[in-house]
Amino acid sequence: MHDKYRTANLLGASSLALSDLLVSGATAAAGTSTSGAAALVTLSFDPGLSVTELGRRVGLSQPAAARMVESLERQGLVHRERTWGRWVAVRPTDTGIQAARSLLISRGEALRGAVAYLDEREQQQLETLLSKLLAGLYREPGDAERLCRLCDRNACLARGAVCPVGQADRECRARRAEDDG
Repeated sequence: MHDKYRTANLLGASSLALSDLLVSGATAAAGTSTSGAAALVTLSFDPGLSVTELGRRVGLSQPAAARMVESLERQGLVHRERTWGRWVAVRPTDTGIQAARSLLISRGEALRGAVAYLDEREQQQLETLLSKLLAGLYREPGDAERLCRLCDRNACLARGAVCPVGQADRECRARRAEDDG
């Protein structure tokens, strides 16, 4: 009989081991904190966010996000620019964009190394299972940005694939529109 507690425990241990590997590589590649690394990746795909929105996407309160942006700015990785009214957009500098690229390369190498323990068939099975798991972990609009804060979005969409988190987000928003309509 299958022991679901053992499976969950193995998933937890694997997740933590991968997280440790990714966080150490990401912070070293970007030369910043974990949240700073996530902010650089987020801004590389969606520049011009407000400090508050950037904080929401990387899981920080507005005051913590403001401190993070100040730190990234001191490092020369981002700059703030006034747009209209009191709105301030955060944009990555050329150095910040390069740091995000280095971070994604480091992340990709670490993950490909971990997946290399599996044969081709097992990798395909894992992709299917992870897609299903990620779609299930999505709960409400806004989760997509947080769940994918360190994702290489280009890798997720390779070979015409559909991002499972993005698909879950579109389906959730469509259901809410129907309910409101």
